[in-house]
Amino acid sequence: MPARQVAVAEAARPFFVGIDLGGTNTKLGVVDDQGRVVAQHKMPSQIEQGPEAGARRMGEAVRQLLQDLGISAAEVGRVGLGTPGTMDIPAGMLIRPHNLPGWENFPIRDRVSHYCGYPVTFANDAAAAAYGEYWVGSGHRWQSMLLLTLGTGIGGGIVIGQLNIQGAHSHGAECGHIIIDYNETARTCPCGQKGHLEGYASATAVVQRLEEALAQGAETSLRRRVEQGEKLSPLLLAQEAEKGDPFALNMIQETARYLGIGITSLLHTIDPEGVVLGGAMNFGGAESPLGRQFLQWVREEIQRRAFPVVAQNLNLEFASLGGDAGFIGAAGLARIDYRQSRAAL
Repeated sequence: MPARQVAVAEAARPFFVGIDLGGTNTKLGVVDDQGRVVAQHKMPSQIEQGPEAGARRMGEAVRQLLQDLGISAAEVGRVGLGTPGTMDIPAGMLIRPHNLPGWENFPIRDRVSHYCGYPVTFANDAAAAAYGEYWVGSGHRWQSMLLLTLGTGIGGGIVIGQLNIQGAHSHGAECGHIIIDYNETARTCPCGQKGHLEGYASATAVVQRLEEALAQGAETSLRRRVEQGEKLSPLLLAQEAEKGDPFALNMIQETARYLGIGITSLLHTIDPEGVVLGGAMNFGGAESPLGRQFLQWVREEIQRRAFPVVAQNLNLEFASLGGDAGFIGAAGLARIDYRQSRAAL
């Protein structure tokens, strides 16, 4: 189900603004007290201009968006900000964000707050997306949920009740870095360590595995397309799999197996009510026969490996909010902080 929309006049007060900062683009959205989107805005992140300029642009965009909607400061509860890690959440600091070169050791929470004029709740971007799906997306029926975002890397988010797991050192729910292969010959994750789930089942890893297989002489229709100048990608892989290429289908099934192994460990650790797969690499998602087959392959691997009661009660779904999950979830986390501050008065 897509994000629910509502007009300003019909919205439930107060309003919350969510910001989803990415390496290429930044999305902002105004969300009402029921998680419905009032308006949204997308702009280039322009990270090369540095963090102070970025914080100013985000703050100014928040103020402009509210002004355009005719929403007064008294109607706004709080702003939420989701960014890539690594970070120190209690301190509001970006530490060493791989997607934001040059933004190291920057007090982003307080600088965005300075420019927008509202208190800011700070979160990991995948954790924000997880809360968005939990609040008004695929997980809205559940009391606990795990989200994996499958893209360049593998992000993670864990929500239990209204608690968004961030960890003692702001490294909670780094689900892409659980170990699925302990051998010295294990694949190297982009983080530099061996055997992590991200090193096997992220979009980056899928392309690396494809390149290795082609170099070793794999028979596949992908070879012709690469020779014609097309770039290897999960989308290209999905297109050939949909045409019935056995190699492409096997590569997607193998990716599903790796995910199933990783998810099983997380299920045995958290025992959530549901698991949601988000991100761009969904092989067509719920609307595609291939996407549904991919999800079934993940489910079958979990059922082979998990405790029977966990496997039998597994809720496994694709994310439903798409690229809106980040700013909706950031706004939702801001809403939690706002309500807690009000209750403390």
